[in-house]
Amino acid sequence: MFSRRMFLAFGASAGLSACARRPTEVTRTAVPEIAPPAPVPDAYGAIWDEPFPVPAIPPGVVDPELFRRHVPSPHAGLGAGTVIVDPDAAFLYLNEADGQALRYGVSVGAEGFGWSGTARMQYKRAWPRWTPPDEMVARQPQYEPYSIANGGMDPGPGNPLGARALYLFQNGEDTLYRIHGACEPQYLGKSVSSGCIRMLDQDVIDLYNRVDHGAEVVVLKSMKPDRLMSLY
Repeated sequence: MFSRRMFLAFGASAGLSACARRPTEVTRTAVPEIAPPAPVPDAYGAIWDEPFPVPAIPPGVVDPELFRRHVPSPHAGLGAGTVIVDPDAAFLYLNEADGQALRYGVSVGAEGFGWSGTARMQYKRAWPRWTPPDEMVARQPQYEPYSIANGGMDPGPGNPLGARALYLFQNGEDTLYRIHGACEPQYLGKSVSSGCIRMLDQDVIDLYNRVDHGAEVVVLKSMKPDRLMSLY
């Protein structure tokens, strides 16, 4: 006989069965492994034996192709000791005697400020003062305190020329263009400067120690349509 107690027990059991969820199959999507950033060469560590500290280049910021390395020179015919800048590739080459070259990554002139030509490295300075040209001060009045008339900016970590500067002359006259340091790592390889050739401080220190006074500097003409200004 189906008693009231049996009825209640059956109802409770049915209720529990109705509320219970069937186990569902969980499909796990494989998470792709993220490769760690390429290691930074030892040459780009912090430098502490300079008048001002040079910070290390952090991993994962600079394209490894832009780090300094020896390569066969694509411009070996220009002779040993010549500096060649390829603005489109963002490379600077220092030719060596055996057909090789030291290749450095650089940043170059932004639109309207690129230039090409042949110059002489008239002189070079360690931790130079920065004196923006009057034309730059006219465009960017915030630099007026550092104008030529006001004596420029003291050397140091905030100086736009960085740890070293090489001064380029044509026919005995200052072009106002420089090869210098203070390139922020994230901008290496990009067209961001006001015409100057910027390098990581570690690289410009290395170049400074290798290049001779009077060295020929050849800046190739850009084939990109946004940089057509030339020294010629």
